[in-house]
Amino acid sequence: MSDTLKVLGAVVLPNVGGVVNSIITRKNIDGWYKTLNFPSYRPPNWLFAPVWTSLYCGMGYASYLVWRDGGGFNDDAKLPLITYGTQLALNWAWTPIFFGAHNIKGALIEIVALTAASTACGVLFFRVNKAAGLLFVPYVAWLSFATVLNHAMHKLNPVGKTEPAIGGGAGAEKKGNCQSVRTTLKLKQNK
Repeated sequence: MSDTLKVLGAVVLPNVGGVVNSIITRKNIDGWYKTLNFPSYRPPNWLFAPVWTSLYCGMGYASYLVWRDGGGFNDDAKLPLITYGTQLALNWAWTPIFFGAHNIKGALIEIVALTAASTACGVLFFRVNKAAGLLFVPYVAWLSFATVLNHAMHKLNPVGKTEPAIGGGAGAEKKGNCQSVRTTLKLKQNK
């Protein structure tokens, strides 16, 4: 296989999850997402797709550099590439948690783990190929910002208002239902 095909494969791979997750996101933007409270510093929706595409391409190319310079999966690149796969799986998991399950708190916990794994991956990549490690700097910076944004949204949208209760599936509690249940319980207690 030529180097061009290897680079192309490495760059396309992370974008596959991005394309699949964009379908989940689009299904929830007009309904659930627009009902949320947002911090003033939230970027416009149109910005997310080009940013993520750029970041996915950068991390994919970085993985190719580490694979090439680190001896594939059998040598110095083995642990960095395992870490890469781990952080990529965590990256792909955030959207189904946030947009699919409407679980802002779960997504916050997940993005903290993702940011930690991505930081570790960037450090491990840097040890094999400096350029590959540096390609993770904008990715980790964006994840750090996204973590702050996710935290703010968690604070601005308390559980029960927009998220399913623990143990409940997606849509177990819709906005406002929790208040109705509390009101019903108070009425029963007052009788």
